[in-house]
Order: sequence, then structure tokens, then C-alpha cells
Amino acid sequence: MNIVVEFFVVTFKVLWAFVLAAARWLVRPKEKSVAGQVCLITGAGSGLGRLFALEFARRRALLVLWDINTQSNEETAGMVRHIYRDLEAADAAALQAGDGEEEILPHCNLQVFTYTCDVGKRENVYLTAERVRKEVGEVSVLVNNAGVVSGHHLLECPDELIERTMMVNCHAHFWTTKAFLPTMLEINHGHIVTVASSLGLFSTAGVEDYCASKFGVVGFHESLSHELKAAEKDGIKTTLVCPYLVDTGMFRGCRIRKEIEPFLPPLKPDYCVKQAMQAILTDQPMICTPRLMYIVTFMKSILPFEAVVCMYRFLGADKCMYPFIAQRKQATNNNEAKNGI
Repeated sequence: MNIVVEFFVVTFKVLWAFVLAAARWLVRPKEKSVAGQVCLITGAGSGLGRLFALEFARRRALLVLWDINTQSNEETAGMVRHIYRDLEAADAAALQAGDGEEEILPHCNLQVFTYTCDVGKRENVYLTAERVRKEVGEVSVLVNNAGVVSGHHLLECPDELIERTMMVNCHAHFWTTKAFLPTMLEINHGHIVTVASSLGLFSTAGVEDYCASKFGVVGFHESLSHELKAAEKDGIKTTLVCPYLVDTGMFRGCRIRKEIEPFLPPLKPDYCVKQAMQAILTDQPMICTPRLMYIVTFMKSILPFEAVVCMYRFLGADKCMYPFIAQRKQATNNNEAKNGI
């Protein structure tokens, strides 16, 4: 095709992409079904991972839960089984009433499997992934959610904790994706969800290791998405989840300017996950919560660095992590004193 003609075609496609994006704001796309599909969630024992598990369970997905904490992971599984029992009871009631027009999955399909896995260890990921394939089947939806934070200033942070943050928050996405993507490519079907953070789009002081890990995983996700497009594997969807500070306790003590905080409070975990689920089930490539994060990211990209610093100081975002780090340091000192160290 002549390059001039191709240029106009590309221009039209770009404008059409804007039209489609605007349409999504006005008309909510229909959510796809994940019923009967195997959904694997890392970090499922607590926080957002647990809430993702419950949301997928309500949509009749077969769940595979990974977490380093066996007890908390089993607690999540118990909640999932309770949802499954409620679904089974509702199905039975619908059948008795004779109004069950939609296909009802048999109860044997509603199962949850738990695995104790340290996603920061490559071999542990590969061995557990092999067990999943043998015992459950191939994974259709992969939710990379597991995450950690060290809570130390750079010069006070042990190297081991920096490495741990990078392994769990970033490298683990490589290992899980390499484990389950090949089958997705073979059948041209699947969905990879990357739970990152707004701190993977813009940064703040005091959490260099966490920001580096989240920036890294955002880059990984974007490159993977482009690779799938280049390979014309349109049946494999990707969704990048970048929430603002979520009130899960992970960053307890983090504070912005008190006058601004009422307008930008920490996100409720339920709200964050429901927004992410809507994006996943409508094949939305990226979701920032709240929407203000899109504007912040755009302004960071076009404003001079000193202008960004001025904005950070006005919002109290420049040192927002300092109270959190101070609390973590105090907690560490208390534990050491209690243990007689």
C-alpha cells in the first residue's frame, strides 16, 4: 500500500479508537462469561487477591488459589466454597421452580484448589504450575496479584528485602506467564491480568524498591500485550490494573495533605476489585482507579520535573510514605525488643 494512503488509513483507525473508547464510557460493554474456566490467582490469601477470588467464584469460575500462607489461603478457599454452595442451592431452587432457562453448571464443575507457593522463587512457580496442569487442567485466566513492600528508605533497606520485592512484584509475573502462556497461544484463548499500582506509573519518595518493581511489571505487561498483538493472537486478552492507594493495610499510615485527603481518600478494596472485574470481563486493556490517575499520569509525562515536584509538595505526595515507613520501623523495633534482640 502506498505510504500516503496507509498514513490516512492509520489516522482513521486512531480516530476510530478514540470513538470506541468514548463509547465505552457511554454504553457499558457486555461482560463475558468465565463460567467453567480455570482462573488462577496469586496472593489469594488476603487483600485484593481474596476479593478477586470471591468475585470470580460468583461468576462460576474454577479457582486455583496460590499464596505463601497456607492458612490464609485455605480461609479464602472456605469462603469460595460457601459461595459455590449458595450457587448450587440457587440452581436447585431454579430447577424445582421450572424457570431455569439458562444453562446451569453441575456442582462438580464448581471447585477450588489451593496451593502453597512462593512466587518469588522461580522453581517453586514452575513446579506448582506443573501440578496445576496435572491436577486441574490448563489455566484460562491468570491474575498476577501477589505483592510485597519492604517499608524502608533506600539506604536503610537490606539488600535481601530489595531483592525480595523485585522477585515477588515483578519477576514472578515472568515465571507465571511463561508457565501458562504456551497453551493460551496454542488455542488462542486466555486472559492475563497484571495487578500493578499507580506507583508503577508515577513515583514518590521512600519506596524506591516498590516503585521500581511496579514500573518494571507495567513495562513487562505492555511489552507482552504488544507481542500478542504482533503475533495476531487476538483471542488472548490482557488487562493492566493500576489502583491508587488501597485500604488493605499494606501501606498503613500513608498520608497526603490533610486538606486534600477527603477528596482523594484510600480506595475501599471492594470498590477497587469491582472496578477491576468490570475491566477484566469487558476486555478493557487498562484500568486506573480512580480516573484521576489517568490525568496525573498524563501531566507527569508532559510537565517539567520541577513542576511535578511543586504539585507533589502541594498535595503532600512528596513525603506521603514517610509516616508509613516510620510505623514499619517502630513495629520492627518493638518486635526486636520483644524478642530480646
